[in-house]
Amino acid sequence: MDLRRLSSFLAVVEERHFGRAAARLFRSPAAVTQHVQQLEREFGTRLLDRGRGPVVPTAAGQRLAAHARTLLAAAEAAVADVTEAAAGRPAPRRGLRVGVMGHGSAEVTPAAVNAFRRARPGVPLRLVQLDFTEHLSALREDRVDAAFVRPLVRAEGIEVDVLTTEQRIVAVSARSPLADAARQGARLADVIDLPYLRLPARTPRPFVDYLYFQDGERRGPDCALTPQDVLTSVAAGRGAGSGLKSFARYYPWPGAVFVPVLDAPPAQSVLATRAGDPHPEVRIFRALTVALARELGAYAAR
Repeated sequence: MDLRRLSSFLAVVEERHFGRAAARLFRSPAAVTQHVQQLEREFGTRLLDRGRGPVVPTAAGQRLAAHARTLLAAAEAAVADVTEAAAGRPAPRRGLRVGVMGHGSAEVTPAAVNAFRRARPGVPLRLVQLDFTEHLSALREDRVDAAFVRPLVRAEGIEVDVLTTEQRIVAVSARSPLADAARQGARLADVIDLPYLRLPARTPRPFVDYLYFQDGERRGPDCALTPQDVLTSVAAGRGAGSGLKSFARYYPWPGAVFVPVLDAPPAQSVLATRAGDPHPEVRIFRALTVALARELGAYAAR
């Protein structure tokens, strides 16, 4: 199977447009169109629906997109591995350690992990659960190679790829007067003075500002290190928490209610890596993750 054809096809799927796919690959639109047509002849079926709106894959096209991503990532890994050997450099460490804070970047996180395991079946991937204090420290201390964290932060020696941009929510007890606003939402002025759970003193400032909506440290009686800590205390009526909208999808919890904050600035989840990391598996995982975030539509605020 021709990898150039697959790259053209996958670019069209991710960009949902032939012209944008061609610009991304520095190819002519005619060449990209021809590559897709050749694949459709090869498989004997239509792979893309070409209407007046965005180009979308057919059921067969969706399956091919998953295989194409795996094959292209494997080809990139092979090039990197052979290049390292030809240059006389020692083989990179095997395995990949991926840190995940809470639920990571929603649906993007499990999709990226599964895609990497398909692309690199011989490479062990270990997931490392991160707490609120390990925003970037796990990377800096070489305990993980990549980390799904929030919020977006710019730091020396760290590269970040924005994966989701989401509405903010607060988690309150079902007995809280604010619980009635779960459907229609609340305003920032309604939630800014909630008794948010305390964070350990070693928690990085960006995460503190994120939790408290950049308005100081209003602390309840309990301390939290993980989402489970937050929800246990929230359900007991001992404090409130805040997060991204996807938090509610991943952590339904008896006694806890999630209230959208309508006028709070949206926040991002990111994939963080060490700047210039030569590990080829990191490059492959990063490329797969960013491509999947685009395909899942996670760049759009929701």
